[in-house]
Amino acid sequence: MKLLSDSFSANSKIPMKFSCEGEGISPSLKWEDVPIETRSFALIVDDPDAPNRTFVHWVLYDLPMQTRNLPEGVPREPMLEGSGIQGKNDIGQLGYTPPCPPSGIHRYFFKLYALDAPLGLDFGATKQDVEAAMENHILASAQLVGRYQKQR
Repeated sequence: MKLLSDSFSANSKIPMKFSCEGEGISPSLKWEDVPIETRSFALIVDDPDAPNRTFVHWVLYDLPMQTRNLPEGVPREPMLEGSGIQGKNDIGQLGYTPPCPPSGIHRYFFKLYALDAPLGLDFGATKQDVEAAMENHILASAQLVGRYQKQR
């Protein structure tokens, strides 16, 4: 499985538009080469370079099996019509939290999982909840890494 973006390329700089210094919207994502047995997808975005611990920027799960992309600017609503359920990020909100590193260049890992079943979690689940529910259900995974450093 491959995870790509029209907003930035692998291991390159995430444009300011998608950061706390810009519009703060989520970048577009698309995926291909999905296992035929896939019944749902989950997406976790985190920053392992954050001070003290890995910081979770986005948790999205129960994306329908026919989904192959997310547009820019996914709304921060609990349930996205036909597009899955939002979990809580590490600032305690639903949806995407843009990169806003305190110093230096940080790496942001966009991780997509193809699953053999929907997770069935209520909205607001954490990364830990989703990872526990995904156990023994992951058919394939793909990763896209972007980098960001504050300009100001």
